[in-house]
Amino acid sequence: MSDLLTISLNNVRFRAYHGLHPEERQKGNDFVVNMQVNYVPQNGTILSIDDTVDYAVLFEIINATMQKPVDLLETLAQTIANNVQQQFPQVRGITVAVEKLNPPIDKFSGTVGVKYSKQY
Repeated sequence: MSDLLTISLNNVRFRAYHGLHPEERQKGNDFVVNMQVNYVPQNGTILSIDDTVDYAVLFEIINATMQKPVDLLETLAQTIANNVQQQFPQVRGITVAVEKLNPPIDKFSGTVGVKYSKQY
């Protein structure tokens, strides 16, 4: 059995303009993204950034995706996951959770979110 490493980005906050409703595209909303990426190191002990999945690049992928408005949180989570796997083919599994902090639902108190997991 191979070693498995997990890299996590936790509670990454964004102001973005995703949603089905026109006011969401105009006013925006606050979002939190959490991501776990699993991969098998190729050369045993990691001694260089080139031997790992760079979490700064993972953040860049999330940030770029969050800047392009879409209707659904599901679309965001799947797009982030697919973009990560394209950039880092050594990824064997990924979980992306996207939470909308102020959903436009009458009399609703709380947050809504989507979690997407995929194995490669």
